[in-house]
Amino acid sequence: MRGQQPLGGVERSRLRAGAAAFTSLAALAATGLVAGPAVGAPSVSPCGLPRTAAHHSLGLDTWNRSYPRPDRALDAVMIFLSFPDAEPLTDPAELTADHFPATSEYFARASYGRFVLRPHPQRVWTPMPKESSAYDIQRDWDAGQRAAYLRDAIAAADTSVDFSRYDIVYLVADPDAPGVDSDATKVVNLEHPMKVDGAEIKRVVTVFERHPPDRNVLAHETGHVFDLPDLYHRPEDGKGDWDTHVGDWDVMGSQFGLSPDLFGWHKWKLGWLSRDQVTCVQGATPRMVTLEATDTQPTPGATLGTRLAVVRTGPDSVLAVEARSDAGNNAETCTEGVLVYRVRGGAASGDGPVEVVDAHPATEACGDRSVYPPLADAPLAEGETLTVPGTGVRVEVTDRTRAGGWTVRITPPAVE
Repeated sequence: MRGQQPLGGVERSRLRAGAAAFTSLAALAATGLVAGPAVGAPSVSPCGLPRTAAHHSLGLDTWNRSYPRPDRALDAVMIFLSFPDAEPLTDPAELTADHFPATSEYFARASYGRFVLRPHPQRVWTPMPKESSAYDIQRDWDAGQRAAYLRDAIAAADTSVDFSRYDIVYLVADPDAPGVDSDATKVVNLEHPMKVDGAEIKRVVTVFERHPPDRNVLAHETGHVFDLPDLYHRPEDGKGDWDTHVGDWDVMGSQFGLSPDLFGWHKWKLGWLSRDQVTCVQGATPRMVTLEATDTQPTPGATLGTRLAVVRTGPDSVLAVEARSDAGNNAETCTEGVLVYRVRGGAASGDGPVEVVDAHPATEACGDRSVYPPLADAPLAEGETLTVPGTGVRVEVTDRTRAGGWTVRITPPAVE
């Protein structure tokens, strides 16, 4: 069962081209809510949704300052934890290479060089006081056991790590220890921050990956550190398809996706796109927009150009339109074209804050590689038109520029 397919469908005018207190610590998993002070976002357009109380809300008018904003260089410490019941079979340098420089390179490409993630891996194992099985490590972890794990890990590392020097903490467990469950990798948000070395630790990335790990897994988890939501759909019985909302099209949906670069909306939220790179389509008059692909880098000395078009569809919803190519983080993409997706600022992480609109709901693509083939051919090709169900918004790809941009006509719904 693949789950329900998103509505859509194109009109073709020509043939189209072929993802430090602990039991009382109350540590919340990445699906929990951590409130924080807000700071206003600079010059948010009328198409920028307001941030809500939803966990990892995709609203843009303010930034939750309990999260570091990746619009500058940030330092991350990577601590490697061993256990009395296992002798590590790999060394910290090998495990570092599982994630870096790949994760830093992912964010450098996604941010157009505006964000630098600087890893500081420890060179030796940090011994934990208890056997790995004592913590009952698993995906849906008991809060008390998880708190004990964090307490012991931070205390053990504090003898050699000055936590005040770092913005991000990665705790990497020995992947071969018998009690380590790779499905437990996640960000743990702390309702009550830990105070260590004069600094507050508000969240920790707990890494339990195999060696070698899942592709892009640390980029996904680091996205949560920057207040980005899970975009996958988690079936209640655990047996359905997890990728029905966005398929391959963003790493926050699947780290295995063929097109894992972040959505343009995410880049706007994180400060990598400014209002100058976003066109807000208002009124009832059709608007012509030339979109540069969100995954391409600007030529030296050039500006980014327009990367995102947005149509407001309600107080808490928009349609976002962006172009995708086979560049950068999307080098292995299944299809290129103009991608349309819905964004809801009031939807919490895991509750469908983003849903890709499938321009070709009757077909699939790349069945042998895609995490969700029904959405692998979701983008519009040149000469195709999509009227988005439930909105009346019409998106037509009219042309390609010599420089590779996509010329799009966006027609808002008629005002009655």
